[in-house]
Amino acid sequence: MWLRNTYLADLISLIFPELCAACNTRLVKGEQVICTVCRFDLPYTNFHQQKENIVARQFWGKLKVENAYALLYFTKGGKVQNMVHRFKYDGEKQIGVTLGDIAGEQLNVVNEADKIDYIIPVPLHKSKLRKRGYNQSELFADGLAQRLNTSVEINNLIRVVATETQTRKSRFARFENMQQVFTVANADRLTGKHVLLVDDIVTTGSTLEACGIELLKIPGLKLSIATIAYAE
Repeated sequence: MWLRNTYLADLISLIFPELCAACNTRLVKGEQVICTVCRFDLPYTNFHQQKENIVARQFWGKLKVENAYALLYFTKGGKVQNMVHRFKYDGEKQIGVTLGDIAGEQLNVVNEADKIDYIIPVPLHKSKLRKRGYNQSELFADGLAQRLNTSVEINNLIRVVATETQTRKSRFARFENMQQVFTVANADRLTGKHVLLVDDIVTTGSTLEACGIELLKIPGLKLSIATIAYAE
């Protein structure tokens, strides 16, 4: 029976080969989601080794952030954009979880895991969540949580306003667009905790800043930030 199942799996793989989420080449046996070459060659930022990195500097004078980090650099037409698009819009959820796992592995190197009580993904408005069916930031958070051995806290930070897309807005317009968009449902649960706030892409940081402003109203809360990618 085991041998028959193996032959069946090989036949399915031959007819419907799994492709690397980054470069679209065929995955070989033993590879999952991202091929071995891409796992080594992706544009990693190494921000986990740089406390005063580009992402961290975006929040200076705006939010009291313990650490801020992005796993990858985002460029238009590049591998990172391909991956983000596939898991954000094409339903390939495992890509987000895999990237979270890789990010968690990096953060473990600098002992960030022991300091995090909860991971909170930037929430979608309920209307957008119904339309898409899942929150891409939550998938990234799931991968991080597995590697960091901590919990994902959902349904506490809530998006109460369905905002317009941020894509073509200026830095100031993005900030204005995010005012009074988020609220915290149960502040007591987060009192005195160290929270890792996560999102997919950070550009101006306006969405993360709006979330952070609400979270830092909670007594004794410490805030760190992690994203899949940084885009200039």
